[in-house]
Amino acid sequence: MPLSEHEQRLLDQLEQQLHAEDPKFANALSSESSRSMSMRNVVMGVLVVIVGLLTVLGGVASQLIVVGILGFLIMGGGVYLALSKPKFAADQQGPNATGGKSRAKQKSGFMNGLEEKWEERRREQ
Repeated sequence: MPLSEHEQRLLDQLEQQLHAEDPKFANALSSESSRSMSMRNVVMGVLVVIVGLLTVLGGVASQLIVVGILGFLIMGGGVYLALSKPKFAADQQGPNATGGKSRAKQKSGFMNGLEEKWEERRREQ
């Protein structure tokens, strides 16, 4: 059963409030940010791994252990880069999160509005 427009607006308001109060937690719960990998990170990581592999081969060809170790470290960095999650802008809060007192007033006003709407809905039934 799809949500009504009113319920969808309430859900959007709750989501905005969650992002304003705890953006790190909200991003952790977000389905798109937790499952998606950045194609840019994957491509860059693969390129770094290739450079590291070429460095290892150069170290083997020149019989310099230091160059081989450096190439191995470069390859490890490339794998880390390829598997790392993209960094999203956590500060999408806007001007709402300027001060503690205004946030508390806004929060209480928001909750009061929800309570009023809930009571109004109960009266209609």
